[in-house]
Amino acid sequence: MSEKNNVIVVMPAYNAAQTLVDTYRSIPADCVDQVILVDDGSIDDTAVVAQELNLDLIIHPHNAGYGMNQKTCYMEALRLDAEIVIMLHPDGQYDPKIIPEMIAAIREGKGDFVMGSRFIPPEGALAGGMPRYKYLANRFLTGVENLVMGTNLSECHTGYRAYSRRLLETVPFLRNSNDFAFDTEMIFQANYFGFRFAEVPVSTKYFNEASSISFTASSVYGLKTLWVAGRYLLHRLKIWKFDLFKPTHRRKSEAHKLAG
Repeated sequence: MSEKNNVIVVMPAYNAAQTLVDTYRSIPADCVDQVILVDDGSIDDTAVVAQELNLDLIIHPHNAGYGMNQKTCYMEALRLDAEIVIMLHPDGQYDPKIIPEMIAAIREGKGDFVMGSRFIPPEGALAGGMPRYKYLANRFLTGVENLVMGTNLSECHTGYRAYSRRLLETVPFLRNSNDFAFDTEMIFQANYFGFRFAEVPVSTKYFNEASSISFTASSVYGLKTLWVAGRYLLHRLKIWKFDLFKPTHRRKSEAHKLAG
């Protein structure tokens, strides 16, 4: 990849008015060409703050869900010819200063899917304030996912990711869930379509203004994660086919041309 790649940071936002300014100002400006914020029907001043920061802003007229927010983010980034897309939550939980390392991992061919891991080193998440029940759930689910996919990732549940354009054009992410299961589906899809993963250590902060889901919602998320893993296995074993892992018509036609 050229050093002149169009690098776009996308921020899926919901009620992030209190943390947006600090998060945005922490983004290393010399390595990012554009920042897009998608406001998913916030009931605070997220959109107003985004406008004051002169961000490229898209507003959902109502709350459509975390997954739907990401779909809008990636479609807009692709429309603007992004070669590398970094998804950064505007809640201030993840450190934007590692963005250059995430970009470098893609440019150097280490992976098309780069994750900011809170578990490098293993106890880093607890040191950053992660609740112990989330820590244990993360360890269990990541272990199951590694077993199913044949990977050795330190964490599968970070919300801090970077993607190459090639991955976003290949993985049928528009078929994914509109809720928090979207992130898990992206990992299994990337693995199914043969993309490589890379990880970069990241420090995190847990505080009242940072977005966090409840224990009940976390439990539902855990069950949905296991269901995604189950569908992946069924599809891999050709027992039951799922659209989640079927190539797009564009990719099918390209495969036929190559075969011809």
